[in-house]
Amino acid sequence: MKFIELKNVNKVYKNGVTALADVSVGIDKGEFVFVIGLTASGKSTFIKMLYREEKPTKGTVMVGGLNVGKIRNGRVYKLRRKIGIVFQDFKLLPKLTVFENVAFALECVGLKDKEIRPKVLSALERVGLKDKVRSFPGELSGGEQQRVCIARAIVNEPKLLVCDEPTGNLDPDTSKEIMKVIEGINRDLGTTIIMATHDRDIVNRMKKRVLLIDHGVLAGDYAKGSYKTHEGS
Repeated sequence: MKFIELKNVNKVYKNGVTALADVSVGIDKGEFVFVIGLTASGKSTFIKMLYREEKPTKGTVMVGGLNVGKIRNGRVYKLRRKIGIVFQDFKLLPKLTVFENVAFALECVGLKDKEIRPKVLSALERVGLKDKVRSFPGELSGGEQQRVCIARAIVNEPKLLVCDEPTGNLDPDTSKEIMKVIEGINRDLGTTIIMATHDRDIVNRMKKRVLLIDHGVLAGDYAKGSYKTHEGS
């Protein structure tokens, strides 16, 4: 059984736009997968299906044995506790320190302070920010802020890390550093990584599995793909 499986998934928005059309794909536990495509190709919808930001119009989305589309709105939070999510625009709380931003994810699930501290410090050490625990987001560079977001996303030790354009606001060198952190999480922790990106250099350099979405259709699935499969489309 695949860790993630989409079967004949269609997504049609209320305005009549078809974002995904009969998409079927399986992803094993521990895989690192890039999702690429032009703007409005459907890749963001694909990503949002995984953490139930969107539901399929038809078809089935399974994550870790759960039928994501069937989860009731009031219980979505239970799914998201099992999934780490990293966005392009950081979404940090500006009045909380680095430590507090990461700890907030654990406080929400009811952990006690003595349990929270070692988990937060471990997550911050993994992303190279253990010396920034008392800093505020406004005192950090963009790359450091994204590292905090990654630490917050992995502090619960999720089996799945969903990254939606995590390097979109970063310069090339900082992007490389962020990708080293994400690749290390995949390699060392066995976390499944699904990452939507427009960054050709990252995709071409890392040679991971690539899913190409074009006009809502899964147009390619490459075991060690690159963005050149998409150039000119």
